[in-house]
Amino acid sequence: MEYKIAVIKGDGIGPEVVDEAIKVLDAVGEKYGHNFKYEYLRAGGDAIDACGKCLPKETVEKAKAADAVLLGAVGGPKWDSLPGEERPERALLGLRKEMGLFANLRPAIMFDELKDACPLKPEKVEGGLDLLVVRELTGGIYFGERGMKETEDMGKAAYDVEQYSEKEVERVAEIAFEMAMKRNKKVTSVDKANVLESSRLWRKTVARVAEKYPEVELENFYVDNAAMQLVYNPKQFDVIVTSNIFGDILSDEASMITGSIGMLPSASLAEDAFGMYEPVHGSAPDIAGTGKANPIATILSVGMLLRYTLGLAKEADAIENAVKAVLKEGARTADIAQTGSTPASTSEMGSLIAEKVRQN
Repeated sequence: MEYKIAVIKGDGIGPEVVDEAIKVLDAVGEKYGHNFKYEYLRAGGDAIDACGKCLPKETVEKAKAADAVLLGAVGGPKWDSLPGEERPERALLGLRKEMGLFANLRPAIMFDELKDACPLKPEKVEGGLDLLVVRELTGGIYFGERGMKETEDMGKAAYDVEQYSEKEVERVAEIAFEMAMKRNKKVTSVDKANVLESSRLWRKTVARVAEKYPEVELENFYVDNAAMQLVYNPKQFDVIVTSNIFGDILSDEASMITGSIGMLPSASLAEDAFGMYEPVHGSAPDIAGTGKANPIATILSVGMLLRYTLGLAKEADAIENAVKAVLKEGARTADIAQTGSTPASTSEMGSLIAEKVRQN
């Protein structure tokens, strides 16, 4: 079977980790008889340098025509002086909006082999950790009205508007409940309904969706309590569903509980299962080109691509099992290596995982 993957390497360590993910994907193709065709596109700082825009029209058109999109990372201090609408990070918002990617899935899984890297007390994560953050991705404050204005006596003021419609909340809640049905049948909806009108609509809408899933337990947390509970008792969570800005923050917090943000993948899905897949981590320009970047998050993102968009569950399992096997044998990149050990380079880690895919 032939599949067309749009590849956006992006900035910083993006090209390095994407190269390793493609190495692993090619190993999957060899073993299972698939032919993955790659079309390389520009976005972020790379696109700014090449053509003056963070998201060229050609990138959007060709990404939409692909079966799925693989993204590295965008951004870096090189472009920090640009106006907000022209900065590399705006490419992400543009891609999500143009491709209708409304649901972001961010699993936070602590591999048993990496439990020593967890910053929490061992008893807090005894037996492992596996939770999923489902973040609404195309609404809320990141996409609302924004601007600057003059006040009478307080100088300039800036504003960003948080707004959600019932439809936006319903569709992401549906994703969360469907995921919970395949897991431990518990959804935690996170909002700030004691203060925000948008959160009150969010809570009412999620409750209405929950009526269609009587087997799934629904609980509601205010966002400040959710942030506290994630570090106090993370194992109580199964699926967390929340807004764009709250999900952005909580998913990064959850990622660090697992030991390293370099381990965590993500999927951004549209209503037709089309998706864009990327690591949770950023472009990390300070380690770009040093061989220190951890490619596992991007490799696991490719596993999610196979599972959620292409429907290749067996092949996705092969990638996840290969990662576990390599970690069990003791291979570590710099971010998860123990003091005194010799870490594997970005390329070495990718090659080890690709070889495990071929062997198993």
